[in-house]
Amino acid sequence: MRAALESRIERDTQRSAGMPHAYYLVLAMLSEAEDRTLRMSQLAEFAQMSQSRLSHAVARLEESGWVKRRSAPEDRRGQLATLTDAGWEVLVAAAPAHAETVRSIMFDCLSAEQVRQLTEICAIVLKRAED
Repeated sequence: MRAALESRIERDTQRSAGMPHAYYLVLAMLSEAEDRTLRMSQLAEFAQMSQSRLSHAVARLEESGWVKRRSAPEDRRGQLATLTDAGWEVLVAAAPAHAETVRSIMFDCLSAEQVRQLTEICAIVLKRAED
């Protein structure tokens, strides 16, 4: 199920936003951070990517002018990634189609009662996973 969901979201994000879903996730994670900036290690963790995959994604996003990378002032070994204004604009433009894809896949096929049940089930499973 997870593979099918990821495949559909990947395909739709590529078609609607012209970028891989992983790039969309990086932009979204940065948009929610203070000053739209995160340490690369934090960003990798939040986006559930390896350091190598994230580094490649950020390099491509830098080439597009959507992200800037710089050394962390408090730790020269660490790097920070910052969402640029251009990256913000791309994310804002891509977000409605992404939300529509997720809604279409996850909720449009369910009744209100099924959504309620899914919400309860997910809460139980999540609580168990966090124990």
